[in-house]
Amino acid sequence: MSIKNQAIQTALQGNWNEAIVLNKSLVKENPEDIDALNRLALAYTIIGKLKEAKSAYQKVVNIDPLNSIALRNLKKLKDKNLKIIPLNGNYQINSHFLEEPGKTKVIELINIAQAKIVENLRTGQSLTLSIKRLKLFALLQTQYIGVLPDDIAKRLIKFIKAGSVYDAYVKSASSHKVNIFIKEVKRAKRYKDQPSFLSNSETALLVKNPKREEKDEDSQNNDSYLEE
Repeated sequence: MSIKNQAIQTALQGNWNEAIVLNKSLVKENPEDIDALNRLALAYTIIGKLKEAKSAYQKVVNIDPLNSIALRNLKKLKDKNLKIIPLNGNYQINSHFLEEPGKTKVIELINIAQAKIVENLRTGQSLTLSIKRLKLFALLQTQYIGVLPDDIAKRLIKFIKAGSVYDAYVKSASSHKVNIFIKEVKRAKRYKDQPSFLSNSETALLVKNPKREEKDEDSQNNDSYLEE
């Protein structure tokens, strides 16, 4: 098993001290390994070493100023009212919510269902993503919960129709807001070199040059044609 996979598994198992050792090893090999730095920061946060956690997240921001994971967690760590109880023993995180850049994303649904429905949602509940016309709906079994924003839905619909598979879970819910966590389970061969979810910096580039995504798709079409 590679050091990267060992680092991920130790996090899932709640072995945070070992996770720190493994991720520091990865960062030593490649100081710009953003994934390893984010995992390192998470491990430091959980065991209560907030100064080290801030430092690791800051390194990520220095490399990628628009990295959403690092920016979000830095903001939390700088909150003076934040209270974190260090964990001395093993603490296993829900593997559903382990963030992986390009493969996972927390999304706020729009046009959500009535309050009496969404107020009964619980973190971790599995949702189904259903394509209807040009929309991507989030359902709890057959119950409508909400719809994904058009920009995200457009990209995911393209990937799903090509064969990509996603899991979706309730991340948080209140009477007026529902956040879901979407995780790529399988990537379509046609889009093997394209992430399901763009980073903020990549999104900004697409806004400036909307034809870039079309060119990327054309390139993938040519690649799949040659493979056939």
